[in-house]
Parts: sequence; C-alpha cells; structure tokens
Amino acid sequence: MQNRVTQLFGIQYPIIQAGMIWNSGWRLASAVSNAGGLGLIGSGSMYPEVLKEHIVKCKQNTQKPFGVNVPIMYPDIDKHIQIIIDEGVKIVFSSAGNPAIWTKELKSHGITVVHVISNSKFAMKASEAGVDAVVAEGFEAGGHNGKEETTTLCLLPMIKDAVQIPIIAAGGIASGKAMLAAFALGAEGVQIGTRFVASIESSGHVEFKKKLINTKEGDTILALKKLTPVRLIKNEFYKQVEEAENRGATAEELKNILGRSRAKKGMFEGDMIEGELEVGQISAHIKEILPAAEIVKNIWGEFCVALEEIKKL
Repeated sequence: MQNRVTQLFGIQYPIIQAGMIWNSGWRLASAVSNAGGLGLIGSGSMYPEVLKEHIVKCKQNTQKPFGVNVPIMYPDIDKHIQIIIDEGVKIVFSSAGNPAIWTKELKSHGITVVHVISNSKFAMKASEAGVDAVVAEGFEAGGHNGKEETTTLCLLPMIKDAVQIPIIAAGGIASGKAMLAAFALGAEGVQIGTRFVASIESSGHVEFKKKLINTKEGDTILALKKLTPVRLIKNEFYKQVEEAENRGATAEELKNILGRSRAKKGMFEGDMIEGELEVGQISAHIKEILPAAEIVKNIWGEFCVALEEIKKL
C-alpha cells in the first residue's frame, strides 16, 4: 500500500507499533520495522543513557525506519531530544504535553514529528505547531488516556474534519478488520499497542503477557482521573485506587497510593497483584503471544481480506 502515512515514514504497511513504557524496547521496535511496519522505542520508562543504548541496538538490528516515542512531560526531555538528534533518529512520536515546545527544534534536524492527541482541539494545536501527522487515540486504548473519554469510532471523524494532515488511529485496534474500520473513518494508518505487548519481542514481563491474554470483557477500566486517566487491568492495586476514589480521595492521596515505579513493578517486574498493569480494552480479544513479524503479517492479511469482502457489498 502507498498512502501519505507509508510515504511519510518510508514503510511498507501503515502499521505503527506504539511506544509503550516498559514494553517497547529495541527488540520489539526492530522486529516490527523489519516486518514492514514502523517500530517505536518507548522512551518514557528509560533514563537517557538507556534510551541511547536502545537506539544504538535498534540501528544495529534493522536497516529500516524506526522511531522514538517521547512524552513531552518527561523530566529529562531535553536530554532525550539531544540523544535522538545526536543518534540520527529520523522519526519522533511525541505525547503528553504541548507539541509546540519541541516540534520546531526536531524538524530543524530533519526529523518527522507525529503527536498523539485525544480531541480535535489538540489536533488543531498540533497541526499549527507543524507536526507531520497526528495519532488520534480513543478511550479504548491502554495506558494514559484522554479526559473526554471519546471512543475511537467517534473521535476519528471529528479529527478528520479538524485537520488536513494524515491521521493515525489508535485505541481498540488489534486486527485487520479494525484497521479497515479506522480507514473508513478517515485514518491512513493505525498505531497498535496492546497487541504488540503480547509479542515475543516485547520487553514486558512474561507474567504480564500471560495476564493480558487471559483478560476478559470488562477486565480493564479507566482510573486515576484526578491525576492522569489511565486504563488498567483490575487487580489488588486497582482495588486500592477504587476504594480511595469512591471515598473522594484527593489527588495528593492518589499520588501516594500510586507511589514510585508502580508501572515498572507490574509490567516489567511481573507483580500481577500490586503492580500497575496498563492495557487496552482490546486485550479481551487477544488470546496468544506471537512474534511481532507474525502480528504484522496477520493484521495486514486480514485487512486485505476484509477490504475485498467489503467491496462485494
């Protein structure tokens, strides 16, 4: 396929692997890129020196385009940006902050910039900041989420009306059929997170991957709305959050419950009881852990079959 997204990144398929904290290291990013998609290193859980190591190893393991996801509110964002520039990374997906802060600097070094948004207001701000594309992420997505709780199905047409730059859909997408639905609503690419967490190359703990593929409908929920909304698998940690929220806990008290390294404890170290387990609603549809290349192949193959079926209607 050739469209604005594949041309923008120089990739074969308009399938982007999300840059997820504790799950998206160089092994996953290089595997997805080698399979024809776009792999992203998730820098939000990396110290600067760790990010540099992952970029170097990714370059050693793929000759194809890959990128780095950068949360703008990250404490050492300036160090991350400098490493990205110094190491010659050509694609950056920014999130969790104002894209106007770094877009101009990145683009001055020939870097393609994409920003993650959850509503049309921020889509327009991102476009005005000069980004090359936006990721429209719906309420179904895992991890940090928009406060409006707008679903992908509703969000995409609104973003399509708001901006002229390419739109990449995210949230609730793990199959070729869902990808085709996103395209019907105006997307030209998809960003997929949860499906790639359940891959062999994901750096998430094996117990986290097993937990993901055993989730059922209703096993995830959007929590911590007084801080930053985040979609979690329900476990003992979530029950603590739920109890606190039900009695009207302050944001400060919720911060204390969250503590430090809660996400690392769950997703990277494998504590399924007290750890923070971030996955999307689509986890209930995922039943096996597969190589990343096979996931890309399956999604693209199903997309093509579904497209032919739709043409018959």
